[in-house]
Formats: sequence, structure tokens, C-alpha cells
Amino acid sequence: MSDLEKDPAELVSEGSRAEGPVLELLEPRKVVLGRTTTVRRLLPNKNRRMVGAWCFVDHYGPEDLTARVDSYDVPGDQGMLVPPHPHTSLQTVSWLFEGEIEHRDSAGSHAMVRPDELNIMTAGNGIAHSEVSLPSAPPTLHGAQLWVALPDSVRTTVTPAFNAYADLPVLTLDGGKAIVMIGTVGGVTSPAPAYTALVGADVAVEPGRTITLPLLPGFEYAVLVVDGTLQVGELAPGFGEMAYLGTGRSELEFAAADQGARFLLLGGEPFEERLVMWWNFIGRSHEEVVAARNDWMTAIEAGGNDRFPMVVGYEGDPLPAPTLPATQLKPRGRSR
Repeated sequence: MSDLEKDPAELVSEGSRAEGPVLELLEPRKVVLGRTTTVRRLLPNKNRRMVGAWCFVDHYGPEDLTARVDSYDVPGDQGMLVPPHPHTSLQTVSWLFEGEIEHRDSAGSHAMVRPDELNIMTAGNGIAHSEVSLPSAPPTLHGAQLWVALPDSVRTTVTPAFNAYADLPVLTLDGGKAIVMIGTVGGVTSPAPAYTALVGADVAVEPGRTITLPLLPGFEYAVLVVDGTLQVGELAPGFGEMAYLGTGRSELEFAAADQGARFLLLGGEPFEERLVMWWNFIGRSHEEVVAARNDWMTAIEAGGNDRFPMVVGYEGDPLPAPTLPATQLKPRGRSR
């Protein structure tokens, strides 16, 4: 998913470093993406900018698509309609709870994103992709789009790629289960590529039950509630809210009310590199982001270039980059 804000602020990856167990509620802000989708943005947050290498989290839906237009080449008011747009130095992680989205990218990939199936795209030095709700998609759309910052050691050298996993491993718990999207939970490991110590899981808690999840003390964690209400210590995050948990725990209990609960568990080793985040680019300097923007605009004019080939099969124009701010974009760290 793209950050489609027409005047995007610099996304400052600067927040208090995790120094132990924390219970902190992170409230979302609503962001309108183009004409078609409103999302709840959890990261970056005014209180916490990153959780491990997770640097961007959008939660959207459930959205009723029954009044959508008949063809995705005409903008409508329902569903996903994100034209080809670029990314650098990150991985996009697409996860659906309901619905279906068509993915195309400049590496030549064409896939359907479906519930409980992981789609992870590694940008490397540059990739472009589109995301569209087709007329044949199911009537409800509900999902999350997440970004993972790539470390400096691989971010410009790893080959741009798209990986899809339809059958992910599951950790069975007393009172629930966890689909392991990326990393390892309780000895269950996902096959998805990760370039830092990272974890992501889709966790379901049965109605009225309490589960205990194994954690790593060196990881910081957060949970995003996508269904029901969750009790975590004295916090009770509800639908669309995120609870930041800090570090220093080897396990933690999560309790569901009578309707049950579902949440994303996100975590990883605190990411210490200083980042510049603007629009759909992650870099390490103002000049690097400027160069990426220039390369993308040149690719649009030329019908693709070495860094950003065009997305084949998308019916419509690519998304132009917004104007850069007048101020210098500064690399920021986790600590103020």
C-alpha cells in the first residue's frame, strides 16, 4: 500500500527506546488514501515510531464493497485502488482478514492477496507495485498493510522480489492459535524472508479464554487488535487500537471477552539505525530520498527505468510523487 497523502510529512523514526516491560496504548489516526480507502495508521505514532524493524502499520476495513464500480479502471468509492507507486529500502507485508486484492509489481509478479496468506515484497534499491480490488472480489475488505525497514547491510543490494505463502505454520495454544507470518513464535517458524530479528503473527483467542504467548526478552512487542477486545495487564485495547508492550518479557497473558479476540503480534530487536522516511521511500539521508523521487518521476516519463521498471498489466497511470518539503529531511534515531 502507498502513502497517498498529497502533502506527506516526514515520517520521523524517533521514539523512546524500549528499556523493559511497558504497557502503553497507541491510538490510530485516520488517513484517507486517494478516493477509495480510509485507514487507521498505527505506526509511525506520536508516542512510538517503530516496533523492532516494523516502521509502518495501516489497518483498514471492514469495508462493504457491494456498491463498488463495475470496472477497476474507473475510480470508485469502495475497495482498494492504489496505482503503481515506488518503494525503497523496505519490505511490504500484506495481510488480509477478509476480501481479496490483486497485486502486480515491477519484478513481474502478479498475485491475489487472500485471507491468512502472506504476501511479502522486498524493495531493495527500488520496486513499484499496484494494489486493486477487482469486481470479482468478495463483498468485504479488511486487512493490514505493514512495512519493515531493511538494514543498511542489505537494503540496496538485495534483489527486489515478491514472495507469497498460502500455507503458513500454526502454533496451537491452550485457548487459541497463532498463524506465524514471519519469524518464530514458540518454536514455530515462518518461511518468509527476514533481514533482522523480527516476528509477526495473527493470533486468535477463543471466547472467554486466556492464552499465554512465549516472548523473547530482547525483543520489543506490540499488539494490534483487529476483532473483539483484548485484556493485556491493565490495558484493554479494542478494535483498531495498538498496545505497546516494551521488552524484557519471556511470556505474557492475553485474555478475550465473551466474543473472543483477534490481534496481530508484532515484534523484533530494537532497530537502531537512523532513518529518513518520506512518502513511500525509506533512506538514510535527504539526498538519497531526493534521488529516489527523481528516479521515480523519470521512470514515469520514460515508461520505466533500471531502478523502477513499469508495472505490467495495470490499466491506468502510475502515481506521481508529491512535492518534497522545503525543509531538509533529517535522519532520525529511535531515541529523542
